Amino acid sequence: MTEKIVSAIKSARGNAKKRKFSQSIDLAINFKNLDLKKPENKIKGEVVLPHPARKPKICIIADSLVPQVNRIADESVVLVRKEEISGFTKKTAKKLAAKCDFFLAEAPALMPLVGRYLGQVLGPRNKMPKPVPATLSDIKPLVERTKSTAKFAVKDSAAIGCIVGNETMEDEHVAKNIETVLHAVEGLLPKGKDQIKNAYVKLTMGKPVKIDLVENTKK
Repeated sequence: MTEKIVSAIKSARGNAKKRKFSQSIDLAINFKNLDLKKPENKIKGEVVLPHPARKPKICIIADSLVPQVNRIADESVVLVRKEEISGFTKKTAKKLAAKCDFFLAEAPALMPLVGRYLGQVLGPRNKMPKPVPATLSDIKPLVERTKSTAKFAVKDSAAIGCIVGNETMEDEHVAKNIETVLHAVEGLLPKGKDQIKNAYVKLTMGKPVKIDLVENTKK
């Protein structure tokens, strides 16, 4: 399977024009026989990729953990303090949601505030914060793990999409990321891989290339 995925990645690179920025490599998976009228079929999940695909923005909503967050010298981390939460309007919450890819929030104390002032915006975007215990001794490993996380969710159509790499990465590393996402998605589907119709890989400004998902069998 890895060789077939690598072949699709190479083709996707080949039909994408060079840009002045590093393009992401995106994976799209389409499903079959998935009745979206049933809530249980609107699957969503996240998976830690073996090879970091990008540098996402992570918003950490904290109170007692603020000193730890301040010690993380990382421009990808956005800190929201407890006293700032109630100041968010729907407009400013949307700006924050657009700016950040992942959210972490100190629990349990701050979760009700987050739900009240940010939930209406973050919920529909599949960006509700992951709770972080206030007693956590070191938040940095969690931040690093979050950087390697890919999220996916079925919304209005029987399909998902997520970023699995960027054009500076080796093909084999991107392929391993794709395999990881495929396995994670299969585990969430009622009938597993039998409900995967097809999958495509593409660069940001390129055309999609179909991945051959048929496994070779030896007699």
